[in-house]
Amino acid sequence: MKHIRNFSIIAHIDHGKSTLSDRLIQITDIIADREFQDQILDSMDIERERGITIKSQTVCLPYNAQDGQTYYLNLIDTPGHVDFTYEVSRALASCEGALLLIDASQGVEAQTLANLYLAMEHDLEIIPVINKIDLPSADIERVKVQIDEDLGLDPDTAILTSAKEGEGIEEVLEATVQQLPPPEGNPDAPLKALIFDSHYDPYRGTIVHIRIFQGTVSAGDTIVFMSNSAQYRVEEVGIFQITRVPQKSLAAGRVGYVIAGIKTVSDTRCGDTITIKDRPCDAPMSGFKEAKPVVFSSVYPVASDGYEELAAALEKLKLNDAAMIFEKDTSVALGFGFRCGFLGLLHLEVVQERLEREYNLSLILTAPSVRYKLIMNDGSELVIDNPALYPDPTRIAATKEPFIRATIMVPERYMGAVMKLCLDRRGTNTNYQYLTSDRLEMIFELPLAEVVFDFYDTLKSVTQGYGSFDYELIDFRDTDVVKLDILINGERVDALSQLIHRDRAVERARNTCEKLRDEIPRQMFKIAIQGAIGGNIIARKTISALRKDVTAKCYGGDITRKRKLLEKQKKGKKRMKMVGQVMIPQSAFLSVLKSDTK
Repeated sequence: MKHIRNFSIIAHIDHGKSTLSDRLIQITDIIADREFQDQILDSMDIERERGITIKSQTVCLPYNAQDGQTYYLNLIDTPGHVDFTYEVSRALASCEGALLLIDASQGVEAQTLANLYLAMEHDLEIIPVINKIDLPSADIERVKVQIDEDLGLDPDTAILTSAKEGEGIEEVLEATVQQLPPPEGNPDAPLKALIFDSHYDPYRGTIVHIRIFQGTVSAGDTIVFMSNSAQYRVEEVGIFQITRVPQKSLAAGRVGYVIAGIKTVSDTRCGDTITIKDRPCDAPMSGFKEAKPVVFSSVYPVASDGYEELAAALEKLKLNDAAMIFEKDTSVALGFGFRCGFLGLLHLEVVQERLEREYNLSLILTAPSVRYKLIMNDGSELVIDNPALYPDPTRIAATKEPFIRATIMVPERYMGAVMKLCLDRRGTNTNYQYLTSDRLEMIFELPLAEVVFDFYDTLKSVTQGYGSFDYELIDFRDTDVVKLDILINGERVDALSQLIHRDRAVERARNTCEKLRDEIPRQMFKIAIQGAIGGNIIARKTISALRKDVTAKCYGGDITRKRKLLEKQKKGKKRMKMVGQVMIPQSAFLSVLKSDTK
């Protein structure tokens, strides 16, 4: 066991985690050069297209150290985006140490700090690594000062690397072996293994990713999941080396996988403890904190007969993405679907794309909303995230919405632009301090509803890409929320309803009406698209009618002949408007979403 090291790479977005993983994989020769590709651990198409890591991935690297011993290094590459912090916390639970990567030109950023605190919560040994030293804008001395002042780590222990050029990779591996502690645990004790991830294989069932803290597991053992007492016989155990490599057994300290023909997807839960049926351990391990979704949206299949497929796809995706939650939902306009909770808008987009690509589904999503607390007149409390459940406003005594504490790090020259952005979003500036002579840490308290749509993109724009952002939920505060209904031809469309702050309602209603006007095809009669709060119409756009030229066959003669035909057409259109149904195309629902996230 003293020749095993379990560590993870943590950092802010784009500081080079996946590239460093590539170099570590190349130097340990676990994959042939002809099979190698950049960002090899980013196995999903969507990760490669967007250039971000979404899923933490595990790989076991055999390394011949300078002391002549062979070490097995279990590396877990993690995402950097704030929406996927839950992936990072799960990865850290199965490690003893972490490499904290810092960009030599950007320095310490918001997620660098957030990930450092996560690692400290798990009592991990931390090695600072300064990456991208080959860049012309690299300022190593400035970054060392930041490591000392902002992070409280010893800057002299920082390893200088360029993952792109392959510099300093040997030093990283040596530091991992020398500075990180080996795992502890007794291989002869009863089995105690923590599930930190899993995914579904159509041929083998659920493949469970585990970190073993005590005991040994081999093929043929009967294992028990401690949360629900489900029992399975182990078919195969092994380690990850890009592909799955079967082993005879896995002992304490190892990170690997178990295949046991698990067909019931819901039996497997991240954070659960696995033990052996004949020799169970005394108590389960403390699992992970439950992820708390902050953005909610309803997902419906385009064709109503796709409901069963959507249900099966969500079950399988939940295995691989424990932060997503879902429950059944229904809509008059769209039929049966699911109300899903996400950790942020990027998370929502990623889940939507994965469902469409991996499971070949066509989906419609409703406008995202956050969770509100309503205090009713009789003193009871109601928590809602779905506009369809919004009660009669006369019964509501008070409404509270979630607030976050946002930490924004920017160069000093962008202070005014960031201030304006946050104050426009109903934020209050609670504190700011200079980290160095030209870098600021600004702390704002903002309503979450103002952040989930396009705040992050706008922040990147106004700071020319230099601003970094991290947030945590703090509490619920009083607010003035109204339900915005969209009426098409006088009928409410429940899937387009939104909960929104009263000050923003008119602007959002106009936006939505304009988008719908461009998307809904013209009919033989006028269509009114209206935004309403209760009985008050606050915005309106009209789609003009298609008009058949009924006077084409009248050439010459008295004007009254033409007038008679036009009057007849007018009456027909009036009658048509009373009975006409407006079909809303799928693109119209999607356009309403895009109006908020562009």
